[in-house]
Amino acid sequence: MAIEELCLESKVVYEGKLLKVRADRVHLPGGSEGVREVVQHPGAVAMVPITEDGLVVLVEQWRYAAGGPLLEIPAGTLEPGEEPAACAARELAEEIGCRAGRLELLTSFFVAPGYSSERIHLFLARDLEPAEAEADADEAIEEVLVPLADAVAMVKDGRIEDAKSCLGILLAAERCA
Repeated sequence: MAIEELCLESKVVYEGKLLKVRADRVHLPGGSEGVREVVQHPGAVAMVPITEDGLVVLVEQWRYAAGGPLLEIPAGTLEPGEEPAACAARELAEEIGCRAGRLELLTSFFVAPGYSSERIHLFLARDLEPAEAEADADEAIEEVLVPLADAVAMVKDGRIEDAKSCLGILLAAERCA
């Protein structure tokens, strides 16, 4: 491919619990060289859980990087070797105490491909039933139930600011129409 950039050298500049940051020296299509900084992320899932009476189960939690609480759809990080649907089932139980009778893939997308490898697999979760699982110790989550039409309005007026939640809610509304 004429636009492909080839890695000549890769150096890990930071490695944390969740993320790794690399600085890659690359050969550019025009023959010159450049540096690409890449945040390596294991990938994630996000779910739009909808109750039988059309309520979306959202979660409100403090997001340190955003500097405050955000209203979001439930989500979580893939474990090594974990399939996205299995991760979605695990995260639904951990975050909102539910199991989905139907879990439908809406789409998969890159969060910020200019600098991150993170891909989120987005699911619609229906036919919800109670399930037990232990919540993550480092998360304080509050459930918020909102009619799907109101969630769409919240996306459009900026009350829901999280990109995965915006996309998930809009795609779920389209699928459920």
